[in-house]
Amino acid sequence: MYVVATAGHVDHGKSTLVHALTGMQTDRLAEEQRRGLTIDLGFSWTTLPSGRDLAFVDVPGHERFLGNMLAGVGPAPVVLFVVAADKGWQAQSSDHRDAVAALGLSRAVFAVTRADRAPDQVPEVELAIRAEFAGTPLADAPILPIGIPANGTEPTGLTELLATLDDVLAHAPAPRTDSRVRLWIDRAFTVKGSGTVVTGTLTAGTLAKGDSLSVVSSESGIQDSSVRGLHSQNAAAECVTPYARVAVNLRDGGSGSVGRGDALITPDAWCLTDQIDVRRTMGRPFTDGPQELNVHIGTAAVTARVRPFDDDHARLTLERPLPLELGDRFVLRAPGSRSVFAGAAVLDLDPPALGRRGAGRARATALAALPVGGSPLADVRRRGAMRVTDMRRFGHTGLDAAPQLTADTPAESRMHEVRIGETRWWIHAPALTAWVSRLRQAVARQRRNDPLSQGLPHGAARDVLMRDAQPPLPDASLLPVVAHHAKLESAGGVLREPGVAIDLGPAEQGVAALERSLRAQPFAAPEADDLARLRLGAKELATAERAGRLIRLADGVILLPQAPALAMQRLSALPQPFTTSEARQTLDTTRRVAIPLLELLDAKGWTQRVDGTLREIVRR
Repeated sequence: MYVVATAGHVDHGKSTLVHALTGMQTDRLAEEQRRGLTIDLGFSWTTLPSGRDLAFVDVPGHERFLGNMLAGVGPAPVVLFVVAADKGWQAQSSDHRDAVAALGLSRAVFAVTRADRAPDQVPEVELAIRAEFAGTPLADAPILPIGIPANGTEPTGLTELLATLDDVLAHAPAPRTDSRVRLWIDRAFTVKGSGTVVTGTLTAGTLAKGDSLSVVSSESGIQDSSVRGLHSQNAAAECVTPYARVAVNLRDGGSGSVGRGDALITPDAWCLTDQIDVRRTMGRPFTDGPQELNVHIGTAAVTARVRPFDDDHARLTLERPLPLELGDRFVLRAPGSRSVFAGAAVLDLDPPALGRRGAGRARATALAALPVGGSPLADVRRRGAMRVTDMRRFGHTGLDAAPQLTADTPAESRMHEVRIGETRWWIHAPALTAWVSRLRQAVARQRRNDPLSQGLPHGAARDVLMRDAQPPLPDASLLPVVAHHAKLESAGGVLREPGVAIDLGPAEQGVAALERSLRAQPFAAPEADDLARLRLGAKELATAERAGRLIRLADGVILLPQAPALAMQRLSALPQPFTTSEARQTLDTTRRVAIPLLELLDAKGWTQRVDGTLREIVRR
């Protein structure tokens, strides 16, 4: 199925034309039928000569209902723009032209209705259409005169109009059926025995019975739901692909909390944001506008505070989060106005904080350099690194493979891919270089300031990179990657430089004295008083052990590193197996030293227990 929305001034025959094409009445409300005026959106469908199914979204043309018009045109990929020959171009023709331009629609068919009533005016209206759309993507869209006589005689131009629509749709790019879903809701109601039903225009992705979805609601935020049933063209369906008008029967959704402007989305696949940086694509400059504007995107209409950066760029703070992607086009209206103020496109879904003086001017310069659809490089460069899943939420594509680098790739354009568990990250090469340099400096500074420390604790390293570095490290899980590239050792919760001689500082004299004592009596471990006299506390002893000068056993026993091997030499001369007492005597030491030393030899697999209280040398 394909979807086309109507556009044009009130009472120019949009609903009459759609009825003639489909045989279906789109004015469903009693007040619409009583007044002969389209107030809300109407829907109908037909089959084109090629066999393509075509659905129409008929929109109101009156200035009071421009918001409803935008809800209908917003999700539609093609527009059928109507101008009556007997009335010519009028005020809401201009408003609808501006809305179509703001939304970036690039495919349309123009219908000059009532050509039978004012045939002499048709050429003039056609010239007016060309003039109004000059310089836009619709400048050369086909124009067809249509006559639908009120006396019941044969209409003219309908066959040609259907064939032209068929041709335009045949050349439209095919929608992606495998992408994520974002269905902007235009109606919501309750069916007795079934529950909540919502309708909308499916522009990408596929909906199937049983699918899990998230409902983005203006009243209740994010709700988990699933598809109980689907209808399209008044028939039940197992799945629906774009483009299509679709009715979705939801599980776990209350009709009171879902309505027009809400959205059904693929769970965890979209960026929900209430602050965006944007570029003006048409209309009045931001610097010439109010501090608040109404934003119309999809079927949603929300109020936004505006911070202009320059005429063409601004930051919008939305009254509620919406599921958006880079490049989304939308319409801006001033509060109380019945016309379009401007059109804009999303450039950044997660803009940086602005604090210092002149930050707005700098941000305008940065935004001016961005393409409308954004670029993975620009997003990764500003943040230093990004998860690939977050880049996909932004709307970036082509991320299945790692960034391709060649010898000619400039340094500023280089990105690396790393995996942390199942998470893929893209890292900007200059940012990684800056983080590596900053981390090396911090580790070296820690060694200079505190020679006895084991190294820079991981927590301190994270603080250095996430608080002081530019750009800040975006996530603590990247610390091991930076440490690896910095060629730092990581053990015991600290980072240190490999191969750097450990300076014991003032403790050197005490350690040297202890070494001399233990060389004379290898198993005469010092007592606490001895260590206090030598001014060797836990920190000094840990540093000496890390330097390979001493080893620490259980219960505070301190020996030389060669003590275990020397003990094995002496114990191997004993009759096997041997008792703890025999070991103590041959080592010329106390039980305080013998027991933890024997336990160390057991742990190394050099000795083993026999019959509970005996030990023997393990022969290999």
